[in-house]
Amino acid sequence: MIEKKGYKILIVDDEVEYQKVLSLILSDMGYGIAGCSNGIEALEYLENNMVDLVLTDLKMPVMDGVELIKKIKEKHEQVDVIVITAYGSIESAVDSIKYGAKDYFAKSSNMNELVIKIDRLAEIHRLERRSNFLLNAQNRKEVFIESKNETFLNLLEMCKRAAETSISILLLGESGVGKEVIANYIHRLSKRRSEPFVPINCQVFPEGVIDSELFGHEKGSFTGAADTRIGKFEQANLGTLFLDEVGDLPLPTQGKMLRAIESKKIERIGSNKSIDLDVRFISATNKDLTKAIKEGMFREDLLYRINTLTLEIPPLRERREDMPALIEFFVRKIESDQKKKIRKIDDEVMDFLLSYDFPGNIRELKNVIERMITLSSDGIISINDLLMPIESIKKKPEARNYKSLKKARDNFEINFINAALSDNNWNVAKTAKVLEISTRQLWNKINQYGINVKSAQNFSHNNKA
Repeated sequence: MIEKKGYKILIVDDEVEYQKVLSLILSDMGYGIAGCSNGIEALEYLENNMVDLVLTDLKMPVMDGVELIKKIKEKHEQVDVIVITAYGSIESAVDSIKYGAKDYFAKSSNMNELVIKIDRLAEIHRLERRSNFLLNAQNRKEVFIESKNETFLNLLEMCKRAAETSISILLLGESGVGKEVIANYIHRLSKRRSEPFVPINCQVFPEGVIDSELFGHEKGSFTGAADTRIGKFEQANLGTLFLDEVGDLPLPTQGKMLRAIESKKIERIGSNKSIDLDVRFISATNKDLTKAIKEGMFREDLLYRINTLTLEIPPLRERREDMPALIEFFVRKIESDQKKKIRKIDDEVMDFLLSYDFPGNIRELKNVIERMITLSSDGIISINDLLMPIESIKKKPEARNYKSLKKARDNFEINFINAALSDNNWNVAKTAKVLEISTRQLWNKINQYGINVKSAQNFSHNNKA
């Protein structure tokens, strides 16, 4: 059973009817429930299953509650215990806390009291599980997700629709186009938004290490395993697991991944305990997985599991109309990070940024701006801060792969109008006169191509020394 709250409870009570009542109440609340009639059965169950909380009767045949608590804490220290007792043995229940029980509950009390105790422990468990991701989640919100580009806007609309479901999504696109940004955008729009978004780059871990990163391992399961490690699957439970560069997974790991997705269960390395999971999978790659399948480097059955929906992210060179806003976004973000104020970007630098193809896409744009701000002085970014050959923009058009003549004409007009506006300090009336067209015609072109004049004017007008 997949727990809605990610919290598994084991009820241990020789009174079968009471056990059934508890199971019904707690399962209706969304908790995962299992039951045992005595301590021996409970210990056997714990050996093969992951449990977060044990509710145990104090007085039972075979093994009483106190002895069960001691044995649980010897081998399963992370498991919480609440003792359930009859009114006459309250004192013994209180004593059980010193052996490791978190709390106790008298059977004669209102059942809501027990529910409150369990909810409190479950909430603590949830907060602890999420604590490692809060800072990263905050950082990931500092991204630019707006656009004037029709293709990118269609992509965002598809993301919104997909976010309403839990289907597996495969993101395609060149390196640096922002696949993790899109994956996190989908997560933030989904019902899982309050749960962890866990990214992992499958390319950076060698074979033999990636399994431990994904599935976790038990202490002593291999040389160097000094402690138990929770893998990315468990960290992402109830949330979203983002598998970046999924095409680089080793074949043996692909098989384990397929089983995990199909069964919704994993086992840590060195353990035979089955861990139930409820995870949303978003994968990404810049590889041709169909070609990889033909070459025997990727499993066809795994591809079917991860690409219920495939979304392709356009490269930055096909989003020219977004460039002014993206440049402003990164300048403002990086100047804040570096505690430097940028008052002006020289026209020659702006011309280069608007014309260059950025083969490394958004990642390269960010790195270029970060370097320029680092090297800048007196709040001015000059051509000397660019550290890139201006001549390179002349070579790029030869490498462009236009899909149609119309697209080529559109790209030429966008670049030409951007350059003309920049040369004339983004003065629309003055630029229209230079281009020998009416101001109205130029505004029509600006609106048609989504050129963000206002953002660019922040550099040319408001920020000049």
